[in-house]
Amino acid sequence: MQGHLAIVLHAHLPFVRHPEHERFLEENWLFEAITETYIPLIQVMDGWLNDGMDTRMTITLSPTLCSMLLDPLLQQRYERHLNRLVELSEKELYRTHWEPHYHELAQMYHQRFIAIRETYYGYGKNLVGAFRKFQEQGNLEIITTAATHALLPLMVDCPQSIRAQILVARDHYRSCFGRDPRGIWLPECAYVDGVEAILQEANIRWFIMDTHGVLHAKPRPRYGVFAPVFTPNGIAAFGRDLDSARQVWSRQEGYPGDANYRDFYRDVGFDLDLDYIKPFLPSPDHRGFTGVKYHRITNHGWEKLPYDRDIALETAAQHAQHFLDARIGQVGHLAQIMERPPLVLSPYDAELFGHWWYEGIEFLNFLIRKAYYDQQAFTLTTPNDYLRRYPTQQVATPSASSWGEEGYWRVWLNETNEWIYPHLQVAQERMTELVDKYPDATGLTERALKQAARELLLAQSSDWPFILRTGTSPDYARKRVKDHLLRFITFYEQLTITQIDETYLSHIESLDNIFPDVNYRYWA
Repeated sequence: MQGHLAIVLHAHLPFVRHPEHERFLEENWLFEAITETYIPLIQVMDGWLNDGMDTRMTITLSPTLCSMLLDPLLQQRYERHLNRLVELSEKELYRTHWEPHYHELAQMYHQRFIAIRETYYGYGKNLVGAFRKFQEQGNLEIITTAATHALLPLMVDCPQSIRAQILVARDHYRSCFGRDPRGIWLPECAYVDGVEAILQEANIRWFIMDTHGVLHAKPRPRYGVFAPVFTPNGIAAFGRDLDSARQVWSRQEGYPGDANYRDFYRDVGFDLDLDYIKPFLPSPDHRGFTGVKYHRITNHGWEKLPYDRDIALETAAQHAQHFLDARIGQVGHLAQIMERPPLVLSPYDAELFGHWWYEGIEFLNFLIRKAYYDQQAFTLTTPNDYLRRYPTQQVATPSASSWGEEGYWRVWLNETNEWIYPHLQVAQERMTELVDKYPDATGLTERALKQAARELLLAQSSDWPFILRTGTSPDYARKRVKDHLLRFITFYEQLTITQIDETYLSHIESLDNIFPDVNYRYWA
């Protein structure tokens, strides 16, 4: 073998759970990702395992995502959502009876939703356990990220919060997977000098950066991004390969924009009569996505050609072959000029595959199978396996960076969201003040301190400033930040000025029930 390829999928969603409402629109973010990404990925990985394929892949399962996947309320609501999808597909079989092409697609959706439901029940509704199975079989490396996906460089003035984000994530990983994580996806691949000291405390051995974070390291890395570098304290930093990223992410060159693929935005939730589709909408009062879509991308306008599943799958196979050929050529070229086998690291958002790019899971399936059976230029690996195989690397200090717009923090710190950070700064300082005041709390005081910690963690999520920047659901993001900060302030005041209101505490514990065993002392 001339080199190695590491495919890394980053699966993360913000913590969205609203037991106070019977149906909540934003909970559909989770339900759509389960139906279109997580369960289909489990199905293809089961296929690899059943065929005896010794595959390697890496996936982040963020603590917020795992918490939602394991939550009984959300499991029940997802089951209800899935049953509605099956019911909708059954109705569509009748409605499209005299339209052969659409009827064929309705049959596809009906079979697909039933198969997804069977897989969900087959794993006892425990998708975290499903992924854990693949890790224990040796085919998958599961890594973590910060507890609520906080942008760590924007917290450098409060290292206690960075420490809490990482150590809470490590503790939660232990509870889910029975071991410590070896690697971490720094949220938004955002790195700033000093983070690795806390990673070392958590016994995390490696992290992923964007390309320029490694290329601008001091001293300059001898092998660029095609081998990791060790930070001065021995934590490995892996850089993203630009060529493989461009083939998937680029607006101009990326595969997901091919005209043969299913169009994401053209959905029966917008096309069909409101009275007919209303029971199946995420919110009964508003049109929205159902997940049943009958058109291909075609062009940038609203007029679309009908989706042809066979042509789409053929296109996905062609793109997988094109990606494979490009990696074979890339690895062959690098092997000639490097003194060691090169590593090509290809990280992507997991939800791109299946959810945004409907054929993305099939693309992955084709790619992994072709890489396993049809070539001998590179092996599939994981960063941890690579470090075990090549324990000696160059020492360098990476550059501050992220994979966001302009390579730094502009997406998460700009005129739309800058108001958040002064409030977070005060809350972070007050959390440390509370820990200093109650280092060994018990009973009701300990419960209030734990809930204050949860509210602060949830307010720190990078998802809220991101949503404010993109404008997708700004009112919801703004409300979430304010709600968590106000709840934190309430607990701070009860712990310092008045007395703890157990009725209020129990109510908030039932709403924001993430991290039941959170260690508030991490803010000391």
